[in-house]
Amino acid sequence: MKNKGERMGDTSKGFRRRTRKILKKRIKDRGISPVTRSFPGFNSGDRAAIVLDPGVHAGMPHPRFNGKTGIITGKRGEAFIIRVRDGGKYKEIISRPEHLRRIT
Repeated sequence: MKNKGERMGDTSKGFRRRTRKILKKRIKDRGISPVTRSFPGFNSGDRAAIVLDPGVHAGMPHPRFNGKTGIITGKRGEAFIIRVRDGGKYKEIISRPEHLRRIT
């Protein structure tokens, strides 16, 4: 049974809503991601692009940051902290290395 405020047909408010095309792998990239993508060596000050890997749910940043570029400012556990500009503000995104690509 639905909650009191919900009606049939209400949209879901989940983390991955409206991401049908963003979180879809290309045909060439289907299947398990390479293991080497899990442990690249990033240092503080390196530039990285956020490219979401839909096959790995853990440590995935919000889909609105897909395609953004930022500077790695630190590490938190296995994840990295990336400083990204969003509009007129800088935001810190916590992401695991599977969702990051090095920019030279």
